[in-house]
Amino acid sequence: MATCKVKLNSIENVKNFVDALKSIDGNFELVSGKYVIDAKSIMGIFSLDLTRPLELRTDTEIPEGVVPFLA
Repeated sequence: MATCKVKLNSIENVKNFVDALKSIDGNFELVSGKYVIDAKSIMGIFSLDLTRPLELRTDTEIPEGVVPFLA
């Protein structure tokens, strides 16, 4: 399992982040405190506190498409 911190501080960043993950096979989760959501879900991401970095967990390697969002 790989983890990293991502910062999604705008609507455009969230959209681009989800678009980058949708084309990649694998499970991706975003963690904020006690909440864990599917990182490919725009609605799920907007339910989190986006003022702080989020932890991205994946069962694969961290994809290159996520690099622009690293915190």
